[in-house]
Amino acid sequence: MTCIINRRAEFSASHRYWLPELSAAENWSHFGACSQFPGHGHNYVLYVSMIGELDIYGMVLNLSDVKHIIREQVIDPLNFSYLNDAWPEFQQTLPTTENIARVIWQRLAPHLPLTRIQLYEHPRLWADYEGHAMEAYLTVGTHFSAAHRLALEHLSYEENCRIYGKCARPHGHGHNYHLEVTIKGEIDPRTGMIVDLVTLEQTIKDEIVEPFDHTFLNKDIAYFGEVVPTAENIAIHIRDLLQEPIQKLGCQLHRIKLIESPNNSCEVLCGDRPSVSQMGQRAEPVLVGQGTAI
Repeated sequence: MTCIINRRAEFSASHRYWLPELSAAENWSHFGACSQFPGHGHNYVLYVSMIGELDIYGMVLNLSDVKHIIREQVIDPLNFSYLNDAWPEFQQTLPTTENIARVIWQRLAPHLPLTRIQLYEHPRLWADYEGHAMEAYLTVGTHFSAAHRLALEHLSYEENCRIYGKCARPHGHGHNYHLEVTIKGEIDPRTGMIVDLVTLEQTIKDEIVEPFDHTFLNKDIAYFGEVVPTAENIAIHIRDLLQEPIQKLGCQLHRIKLIESPNNSCEVLCGDRPSVSQMGQRAEPVLVGQGTAI
């Protein structure tokens, strides 16, 4: 029996985004406030995922051994450190979230059967690394508030209530939506970045947050004049709106996760899948906690 196990760890450290070959003005242009001396800090949360066969004791690995290895190889060297100087790898490539995850993989791979490293710099910013050279994933979280009504125009109120329950009530209802956008790309060998984070966040704000925030989706977003704004369809539409702008940034849109409430969320894997308009019908999302009840 093959299983994946996960171990969580924490460390606090500071870093600075600064390239000595650039002027102060150029560093500010590239990195903004992150280039300021003497740097800034984060409380990092690390998840180490390992894969293996169960042994006769019902374990993939002894977690006490795993804890010791992670502490010796990663936590002790990095905790309360200035990352730029902590490891030689960060002299060549800046210690961005995605590059720290990559280097942690390199440090742990000789000791553990890794399948993924996930590193949170902040609850709304984290990176995933799966051992593929310089390829990594970066996730940005944001939010918007909007109202919607789940109903099909050609059905009666009673029929819509049978399908959508309370969500079919005539005047709609609202949610504080939490949106996670995951991109995939190559880590730049000097800056340590998949993409300029400020530009990525601004793109998401311009394309999604500002147009969607404080709207009645059925009436204010043209697309939902004909498509029922379920969490699944909202996530698919967000994917279609972001595909081209994200591609122009030099990376690939990988996943959209829309959390409608603590009980209901939806994930859409992106990649090279065709858009809804290309398919001529609603695409199939990956659902988590599927349901229409509030």
